[in-house]
Amino acid sequence: MDHFAPHSNATFEGYYSKFILPSGSSLCLIVCSVHKANTRPHMVSFTYVPAKQDQRIYQRELFPEKGGLSFEASSNRDSFVLDVPGIGSVHVNPDSTTTYDFSCPEFTFHATTTTRTPWSRHDDTETPESWLVYLPLPLHWHVHSLASRCDFALSIPEPGVMDPRDGHGVATVHQEKNWANSFPSAHIWIQAYSAEEGRGFNCAGGQILGMEAYLLGYRNRDADLEIDVRPPFAVKVLGMSPFMSVDVAWASRSFRLSVQDFRKRIEVHAYVEREDWDTFFGLSAPFSDGHRENFLGQSLRAKLEVSVYSKSWLAASWNKVLDDHFDGAALEFGAGYYPPRGQHSVP
Repeated sequence: MDHFAPHSNATFEGYYSKFILPSGSSLCLIVCSVHKANTRPHMVSFTYVPAKQDQRIYQRELFPEKGGLSFEASSNRDSFVLDVPGIGSVHVNPDSTTTYDFSCPEFTFHATTTTRTPWSRHDDTETPESWLVYLPLPLHWHVHSLASRCDFALSIPEPGVMDPRDGHGVATVHQEKNWANSFPSAHIWIQAYSAEEGRGFNCAGGQILGMEAYLLGYRNRDADLEIDVRPPFAVKVLGMSPFMSVDVAWASRSFRLSVQDFRKRIEVHAYVEREDWDTFFGLSAPFSDGHRENFLGQSLRAKLEVSVYSKSWLAASWNKVLDDHFDGAALEFGAGYYPPRGQHSVP
C-alpha cells in the first residue's frame, strides 16, 4: 500500500484507473495534481470509450481551482482519500478495497473493488521498480492492481453515448499511479491483461534527464511466467545500450522494444492498424506549470505481440519460450513521442 499512497514531497502525482465494462467498452478515470502549479493544478479526467467503433468517445476533463483537490493518507499510510469537492472522491482502505464516488453534471460513477491482482503473486507490495522505488529517481511508476473485480453504477447524461449494458454490474479495473519531481520529455505506456487467462503485459518508459529507460512486466499464469525487466538492463545512456533496442514511430502508430538480461529476452511490438488510427484520444498531462491539454495520445484498440526467450548461463543462443498476442491493448504516446501535442484534436 505504501507505494500506492500519496507522496507529499512529489511535484506531481496521478492515479489512473481503466475499467472494462460489461459491453466491452472501457472507462478511463484519472485524478492528478501538480501540487504547486498555479494554472490548472488539478485534473479529473473521464473518458468513456465504446466497444463499437462507430460510436463516439465521450470525454470530459475537469480542472478544479488550486486547493480544489486533496490527497490525504492515514498516519501509517495504509489507507488514503483523494477528495475533489463538488466532483467526487476515491477511498482506498487498508485491505486495498477501493471505492470510487463521483457525482457531477458531466457524469455519475460509483464503484467498489472486491478483489485485487497485485503486480507480483509472490509479494503483494511489489512494484514494477522493485528496489529502484526507494531511490531518489525523477519519476516513479507503481501498478497497484493488474485487474480487480468491482461492482459499479454509471450514468452519462448525454443521450446516445453509453451502451445500456454499462449502467451497472460487474467490471474489472486496472489501477496504477505515477509520482515525480521531474517530467519526462517523451514517454510510452502499454497495458493489456486478460483476467480470465491470467496473462498480461505492462510497460512504461521514455526519455528523461538525457536517458531512455523502461519498466516492463509480462505475466502468464498457464506458462508460470512472471517476468520483470528494468534498469540497468532496460536503459540507454547517450543513445546506446548493449541490452536494449527501441523504435518509437508515431507516424505508423507503432512501438517496438527488445530488451534482455543475462538469462531472458523479451521482444514487444505494440501497434494500432491504419483503419483504427481514429481511435486515439487526447489526454492532458502534468507539467511543472500545470496540466497541458492533449499532450498524450492513447488508443485502446492496439494489438500487442510479445515474444519471450531464455538461455542458460553457458549457452550462446536463445531459445524461444513462447509467443503471445493481445487485442484491445492500451497504447499511449506522450510529449515528445506525440507530434500532435498541444493541438485541439488528435489528427
